Amino acid sequence: MRRLVADGWRVRALARSDAAAHAVADRGAEAVRGDLDDVADMSSGMRGCEVVFHCAAMLGEWGDRDAFEHGNVQGTRNVLDAARRAGVKRVVHVGTEAALLAGEPLVMVDESAPLRPDSRALYSSTKAKAEQAVRAAADDELETVVVRPRLVWGPGDTTITPALVEAVRSGRFAWIGGGRHMTSTTHVDNVVEGLILAAERGVSGAAYFVTDGEPVEFREFVTRLLATQGVQAPKRSVPRALARVVAGAGERLWGVLPLRGAPPLTRLAFWLSAQEATIDISRAREELGYVPPRTIDDGMAQLAKHNGSAAR
Repeated sequence: MRRLVADGWRVRALARSDAAAHAVADRGAEAVRGDLDDVADMSSGMRGCEVVFHCAAMLGEWGDRDAFEHGNVQGTRNVLDAARRAGVKRVVHVGTEAALLAGEPLVMVDESAPLRPDSRALYSSTKAKAEQAVRAAADDELETVVVRPRLVWGPGDTTITPALVEAVRSGRFAWIGGGRHMTSTTHVDNVVEGLILAAERGVSGAAYFVTDGEPVEFREFVTRLLATQGVQAPKRSVPRALARVVAGAGERLWGVLPLRGAPPLTRLAFWLSAQEATIDISRAREELGYVPPRTIDDGMAQLAKHNGSAAR
């Protein structure tokens, strides 16, 4: 939102609460009250807009199937319906590499790799279905483009970095198999760059991976990320084979017994943190002219400075 406003876009943003509406206004945009269940309100708010960015999603490693389907799949269909009713020209959808995850590593994958709506992980399967709906909606009246980042990090992160910090401080963190596998990552500024380029240049019906560039070692990246928060990464590690068994057994147990919370390790958490996930961004470079504006070194310095300011 800040980047769009700074670039001179007139921005409206969906807000579900008074607090969200105030946050939108503080960033120089116009708040539109409503939610993903209300097609009429969304359509009214979109009227006169040329581009819609659909960034909302239900996140999580574990949860209720109906809630994931409703939030990620039906919510996306509602956005598409509202955009079509409002006469919007283009919808840019935030996808994810997790939509390709079903148990196997991703090794320098590109956009030709198949989506996995059959994944056992609800987040993965519902994000795959949502992307299918977005790409299938592309026609002469509505253009649609998908941007897929991998492991989004940076200022404002309320998921990955806080979860890692909490796991370390509670003593629950351990590397799986040493954590020496390779991973692609995407700073939030690079995600935004990809979204804007997709809005301006993306081929309708296409998907584009965006990342920070070259893959890095997972353990090194997470260690640096934790250090920006003043947290030292532990050295403890568990065997990959054992973690895989624990994840599968835990999900089966939680699936049949009325246990509270989530399993100690889910399949999705295992896939995301214990297996290679490296991405080829050639298509975004060639078709969008994508060049990551923020390096990992820059991003880490930015986060460390931000954390130091917050601590003071």
